[in-house]
Amino acid sequence: MAEKTEAQKKAQKKYMERFAIARVRVPIEKYGHIQAHAEAHGESVNGFITRAIDETIERDSGKE
Repeated sequence: MAEKTEAQKKAQKKYMERFAIARVRVPIEKYGHIQAHAEAHGESVNGFITRAIDETIERDSGKE
């Protein structure tokens, strides 16, 4: 694989600055279940977790 050009490195750095990193620890067995569920719905694990958080916040906001 070719090394990234300076322009590619700069673009990736700019892209990554838009995000925060939130690490989640789950048991290996549970991760497999999460991964299978995400794949079954055409999502990445990250996409599924983000959607689950958004939906939970939306649902919980309606309970106030």
